Amino acid sequence: MKLPSEQIPVYSLPDFSSPERKSQQFQVEVFDANRHFSVKYPHRHDFFEVLFLLKGSGFHVIDSNKYEIKPPCVFFMSPGQAHKLELSNDIEGYIFIFTADFYLLNRSNQNSLIEFPYFYTLHQDNPPLLLENENDIRFLETLFRQSIAEISQTGDFIPEMLRSILDLILTTCAARYPVNKNLLNKGKGQILVKRFFHLLEKNHQKNLLLNDYAGMIGITSNHLTQTVKQLTGKTSSQIIKAKQLLEIKRLLVHTNLSVSEIASQLNFDDQSYFTKFFKRETGQTPLQYRTESFY
Repeated sequence: MKLPSEQIPVYSLPDFSSPERKSQQFQVEVFDANRHFSVKYPHRHDFFEVLFLLKGSGFHVIDSNKYEIKPPCVFFMSPGQAHKLELSNDIEGYIFIFTADFYLLNRSNQNSLIEFPYFYTLHQDNPPLLLENENDIRFLETLFRQSIAEISQTGDFIPEMLRSILDLILTTCAARYPVNKNLLNKGKGQILVKRFFHLLEKNHQKNLLLNDYAGMIGITSNHLTQTVKQLTGKTSSQIIKAKQLLEIKRLLVHTNLSVSEIASQLNFDDQSYFTKFFKRETGQTPLQYRTESFY
């Protein structure tokens, strides 16, 4: 039987940085079995992550999706996602983690991060970029190596240099990332939906209503629902409900919080309604789901 913890750990960027770089908003380093810190799995980040793997095998579980690791490949993660890595001992690659503030500094387009196809994806999945072109592989490896070389330097222009290299990494990956052709001409709608996903990730514990999210974006709830339905095949309310259920399941499986504590943490005022809501959507009570997940 698994022994859950009290919470799913949430790591911030300073948790992954050496003491001399605690105040910085980025970190880039070699990713292998000898990394200088350990983390609990599953866990969340409050930053963005690009994981470039060149050797090894295993699985990467991101939220409810499990992906086989087939190097050379690149995984992307957005803030708030829960993930778990199952890696072979011969894993080799690089990792670049960064905050939105670091990347967006001095950018006129503050949506540029979520415009990349692999962050806050419309179908809420995270398939890796599988690299087949040897030139692309070597180019990305050069960029990561140069980033590691630059991060050890000092000077006023080093952060800007790292920001430029990061932009080149992200842009290169975006150019090679497979995109649904049906979505290519829906740019404004995609950004609206991604903003909705971003806000949902940041505020899911508050148990907000559809009108609340529409108000944050500055549109009507009907406009939001129509756009989300057109691009995802689901209504805004369905996506909010799915996010609630995902969070409940995470806490039931990966923590030892009681049902009433989970209801309170997710801002359900009535535990009875919380239990009925979960059973109506899953066919099981919260305790039944927890028990079956442990065996």
